[in-house]
Amino acid sequence: MRINARIQASSVRLIDSDGTQLGIKHLSEALAMARSRGLDLIEIAPQANPPVCKILDFPKFKYEQEKKVRESRKHQKSGLLKEVRLRPNIGIHDLDFKLKHVMEFINNHDKVRITIVFRGREMQHRDLGIKLLDQIREKLSTIAIAEGTPQQERNRLMLTLIPKH
Repeated sequence: MRINARIQASSVRLIDSDGTQLGIKHLSEALAMARSRGLDLIEIAPQANPPVCKILDFPKFKYEQEKKVRESRKHQKSGLLKEVRLRPNIGIHDLDFKLKHVMEFINNHDKVRITIVFRGREMQHRDLGIKLLDQIREKLSTIAIAEGTPQQERNRLMLTLIPKH
C-alpha cells in the first residue's frame, strides 16, 4: 500500500474522506488537496486504471484495517478436536447417549476422536474394541468419515471422525 509521494501514477481517481468521489485528478493536485486538510493520500486500489486513492489519516486507516483483521480472526473457527472416551463393555443406552454428543460435535464441524480405554484383562479382548469402533463408524456414516484406521496406543484404541461436507 502506497501513500503520498510513493504513489507512482500520473493521475488518480480521488475519493474524499467521507466517501464522495471527486473524480479523476492529477497526482500533484490530489496530494495538494490531502496536505491542505492535514491528511494523507492513500492508494486503495493500485490495480485499477487509473488507481483509486482516498484522502484519509493514515495511522487511523491502518488501525481500522488491523481491527477488521482481528475481528475476522475472532469469528473464524478452526476445526476443533473433541474427544469422547468409552470402555469396550459399554451398555447400549450409554453408547447411544455418547453418540448423541458425537453427533452434536460433528454437526458443529468439529473433528471427534473416539477413544476406547482398556483396563486390566480387557487388554486381551482388543477385538471387542475394534467391533465397537466399526459399529460406531457404521452408525455415523451418514454425517462423518473415519480419518484412517483405528490406531492402538498402549491401552487405548483411537479413531478420528471428520464431518462430511
